[in-house]
Amino acid sequence: MFFHIVLERNMQLHPRFFGQNLRENLVSKLIKDVEGTISGRHGFVLAVTGIESVGKGLIRDGTPFVTFPVKYRCVVFRPFEGEVLEAVVTRVVQHGLFAEAGPLKIFVSNHCIPDDMEYQTGDMPNYTKSDGSVCFLFSPVLCG
Repeated sequence: MFFHIVLERNMQLHPRFFGQNLRENLVSKLIKDVEGTISGRHGFVLAVTGIESVGKGLIRDGTPFVTFPVKYRCVVFRPFEGEVLEAVVTRVVQHGLFAEAGPLKIFVSNHCIPDDMEYQTGDMPNYTKSDGSVCFLFSPVLCG
C-alpha cells in the first residue's frame, strides 16, 4: 500500500534560478512537479522525503534550460487488486457507492454488495442489512 522508494527524474531549470540557491530551487521545483502525481508503475507520489543525488547539469541545445538528473526518495501509495482499504463513503446511489481512500477514488457496484444488504432511498440514501442495521451511509452534514 505505502512504499518508501527511490526514483529518478531529469529536471529542467532556467538559468535565472542558478546561483547560491541552485540546489534549493531544484528541490522546490522537484517537489512541485512530482508530489500529487500518478505513475502507473509506482502509484501516487504522496511526498518527497529526501534527495539522494543531483548529477551534473547538461545544457539543452537551442534552449537556455539545463537538465539535471536527480535521484530522490519519496513515499508512494500503490493499492493492489484484492487489497482491503479503509475508505470514506462519499456518495450512495442505487447502483452502488462511491468512496475515497486518500487520493484513490473508488466505486463499489451494487453487484459487489452482499445480497443481504438492500438500497434504501430517502433524505439519506443508504444500504441496510436485513436485520435493520445501516451499513453504508453518506451524510452531507457529517462529511461536509
